[in-house]
Amino acid sequence: MSTRLTRAVLCSGAATAALTLAVGTASAAPVVLSEGHVDVIDISYEDGELGLGLHDETTGAGVERDPADVTLWVKPEAELAVPSNPAYSFLGSPGDPVWILPQSLDPDLLYAGWAAHEVPAGVFEDDTVTVELTSVSGPGDVSSWDIVAAQPVLNFDSGDGLPDAFDVSAGGHHHTNWGFEAEGDYTLTFEASAELPDGTVVTSDPTAYHFTVG
Repeated sequence: MSTRLTRAVLCSGAATAALTLAVGTASAAPVVLSEGHVDVIDISYEDGELGLGLHDETTGAGVERDPADVTLWVKPEAELAVPSNPAYSFLGSPGDPVWILPQSLDPDLLYAGWAAHEVPAGVFEDDTVTVELTSVSGPGDVSSWDIVAAQPVLNFDSGDGLPDAFDVSAGGHHHTNWGFEAEGDYTLTFEASAELPDGTVVTSDPTAYHFTVG
């Protein structure tokens, strides 16, 4: 495993800047984010409705954005090689290129995660919101994983079929690794759902997030 892949994949840890460029076919979006802290999936609950947005902290001050207005740029510097460790076989064959936004802070890349700061405690059963990746459109597979006891633990992987789901705690905030297996433009569509104490399930609208890789 390369030194950079070890750092990008095995660490955890926050940072700075927005870039408004035109990148690939996603250039219609008015905001391109390429470095710094961003809660890609920002979960809210207000007036009885779950919502998904994007919380941009790349400038140091939090800005709520409509995901439709944002392209998340996974820069060329994110390219690494899939290690020979079989635990990473979900990323491809050893030596294949893969573009990773790391769970640990790299000031040259997006520090990407999700948050539920706007979900009050005590509203949902087990204080839990389930986020589901329902579809991926793009030139390659996309995955997300955490490192637990020095091993990757998947949150989702479009390469083994969708939908995939993971849980987020009310008030929670988490950063993770994001891996893209080819250069190009991607659209990832997520939905959130949660159960009220009376058994009613509330569900967000499907929300698309746009990435450009390379």
